[in-house]
Amino acid sequence: MAPPEPEHTSFESVKQIDAGELSVGYAEAGPATGVPVILLHGWPYDVHSYLDVAPRLAAAGYRVIVPYLRGYGPTRFRSEAAFRGAQQAVVAADTIALMDALKIDKAVLAGYDWGARTAVVTAALWPERCRALVSVSGYLVVNLDTNSQPLPPSAELGWWYQYYFATERGVLGYTRNRYEFNKLIWKLASPKWNFTEETYRRTSASFDNPDHVALVIHNYRWRLRLAPGDPRYDDLERRLAAGPAIGVPTITVASDFDGAAKDGMAYRSKFTGPYEHRVLDGIGHNVPQEAPEAFSRAVLDVATR
Repeated sequence: MAPPEPEHTSFESVKQIDAGELSVGYAEAGPATGVPVILLHGWPYDVHSYLDVAPRLAAAGYRVIVPYLRGYGPTRFRSEAAFRGAQQAVVAADTIALMDALKIDKAVLAGYDWGARTAVVTAALWPERCRALVSVSGYLVVNLDTNSQPLPPSAELGWWYQYYFATERGVLGYTRNRYEFNKLIWKLASPKWNFTEETYRRTSASFDNPDHVALVIHNYRWRLRLAPGDPRYDDLERRLAAGPAIGVPTITVASDFDGAAKDGMAYRSKFTGPYEHRVLDGIGHNVPQEAPEAFSRAVLDVATR
């Protein structure tokens, strides 16, 4: 039997707006007067992770914004001279720039993978702009010193692609084979998710972005101190290296992807405001697309705290 398609296969409205150094493509749903919710995707995914989440939140009266991150889909740099980097502080600053462009003072932030890290970093650096937070896999702020330390071999195995990206062979391989490569990541990160070819096709078009490869490579090389960051964000990265606590209302979500860290205890102390941790057994890494009802419920619950 073929796996089911998602309830929705497209967004009603996809727009474009200049925000900081980017022209950002984003989907929007719900009333313009609703409480804003910004849903942030990860790698190697895109806004289609939220096809079945956005309508649920919109139906509850929220204004839902789902941006394509830098290097994905229609999002473009406004200047050819811009630094092509994707370190954590930069992607979070993109979120603030988008909020400014849309005249959103404060929003609920939710995400997974790069999107969870971006949401947490934004809440840490600009708590006055974050109403509440949903983060899959918890506190994902990168400390470069800590990240330089080796993990047990079984854990290192899961990061194989970071080491591949550290080589020029990896850059060439990802450039030539990114569609097949990213489909493999989907399967490895979510082994119980029987997505269809059509589901993957909708997202894989985002990997045609002219800066996609450069930004993905920079993100992972920067984490290993193999590529410099944008010096404009050095102060923000120093603040993040101190491991700032998150004081806004938060729900963290864990799935099978989190393995032994599924109970969330490793990062519990980082959340000092109203807090809840939820575990989704049988779900892989792309939580909003694999479990849209549970992800939507987390956003709705945290938004009222």
